[in-house]
Amino acid sequence: MPSLDTFTLIALTLARGAWTAAQVAAGAALIAAGLGLLLALLAVFVRHRVLQWAIAAYIEWMRNVPALAHLFVLYFGLASVGVRLSPLTAAIVGLGLVGAAILCDVFAAGLRCLHAGQREAALAVGLTPAQTLRSVLLPQMLRVTLPSLGNYASQLVKDTSIASAIAAPEVMFYARNLVTSTFETPLIYLTAMLLYAAMVLPISWAFTRLERNAARGAR
Repeated sequence: MPSLDTFTLIALTLARGAWTAAQVAAGAALIAAGLGLLLALLAVFVRHRVLQWAIAAYIEWMRNVPALAHLFVLYFGLASVGVRLSPLTAAIVGLGLVGAAILCDVFAAGLRCLHAGQREAALAVGLTPAQTLRSVLLPQMLRVTLPSLGNYASQLVKDTSIASAIAAPEVMFYARNLVTSTFETPLIYLTAMLLYAAMVLPISWAFTRLERNAARGAR
């Protein structure tokens, strides 16, 4: 039976890792959402063969190569040519670039499912293309993509665990270190599981609530 001091050490150390995991997830989500939306807009509204091919190639590459491989290239590969990123930065950028490919598909599908007449009607009443996008298309696109966005956000938090492979000080990184120093393996990994659940469940609940509110607003 672990002592109270040992349990406190485990809980506080893993909580520090959870805070780092939250930072990685938040930073990666910002990159993924911004770049993913930009790529989706280009894919849907810009009819240029080379650009379309480049976007499709980016998506296929990012989605078919393990995220861990991208993190290794950013952290170890760039260091070999003199570009040194911190583990935290490499994790945020790597997961963000992978997420951008996922969200590009999500956003593009959401935009394509909107009736073309809505854009034409908005332009006909005097709205600029930017106003049409901001006030008409994006709100509807976000509403129809909420389930996919919720799934992505939940998965992203869990995917931060792979950042431990490049020594990013998140939950699993601290968990492995604690195992070697305390040998309380079951307690440590059970606590890690509970921390991930504590981070992911509120996200799932929040998106479920948003989906219900959006469904009521659409009636």
